[in-house]
Amino acid sequence: MQLYPAIDMKGGKCVRLTQGLFDNVKVYGDSPADMARLWAAQGASFLHLVDLDGALEGRSVNEDAVRAIAAEVDVPLELGGGIRSVEAVRHMLDLGVSRCIIGTRAAERPEFIRELIERFGPEKIVAGVDARDGMVAVEGWEKISSVTAVDLCLKMKEYGVHHIIYTDISRDGMLTGPNVDYTKMLTEKTGLDVIASGGVSCMEDLETLYENGIHGVVIGKALYEGKIRLSEAVKKFS
Repeated sequence: MQLYPAIDMKGGKCVRLTQGLFDNVKVYGDSPADMARLWAAQGASFLHLVDLDGALEGRSVNEDAVRAIAAEVDVPLELGGGIRSVEAVRHMLDLGVSRCIIGTRAAERPEFIRELIERFGPEKIVAGVDARDGMVAVEGWEKISSVTAVDLCLKMKEYGVHHIIYTDISRDGMLTGPNVDYTKMLTEKTGLDVIASGGVSCMEDLETLYENGIHGVVIGKALYEGKIRLSEAVKKFS
């Protein structure tokens, strides 16, 4: 099971939100690059980056932090938040990002994903499916669409996607455990690499995901609050 330590960036700092609420921010460090080095030193083999400002503004905002991380660590990076054009994807890949996560555009214009897959290949593009009560959220989770997470995932598969990050917004940053049942259902219905995100709180959560055949998991607040030791998790699940 691939572990993805999360580095969420806002105003150039490393932060965490609770349930995606931008008025509920906790700063964990002034340097995302320093955090990236820490996780890499503890065995991270992939890092999950989110430009929170970019998700709201629809364009890259924390590019300097992304560039610094790419320069500091050798592990592959996936990045989401405000990547909504072919040019933006190309720019981020040129910057050193390994995979671009497309969320809002995937929900609002799924054909865009097909275009990206054709241009860059399925290993460079990840569909970010963020949902509340099974309904997809867009624009930094500020709006709930009329599309179900299942339907969007199946559409993504049709368009050639291999990797999906499924986030249950209601659990994000809550340390209440991931939505294992829904993540497992998406995995079984699509046959895709569905990466669980939101709610992971302890090693037992990772164990449950692993036992249910989940391919990957994003770990955020549990790392920053010391509830999971990355080196221990990497040793056990990677």
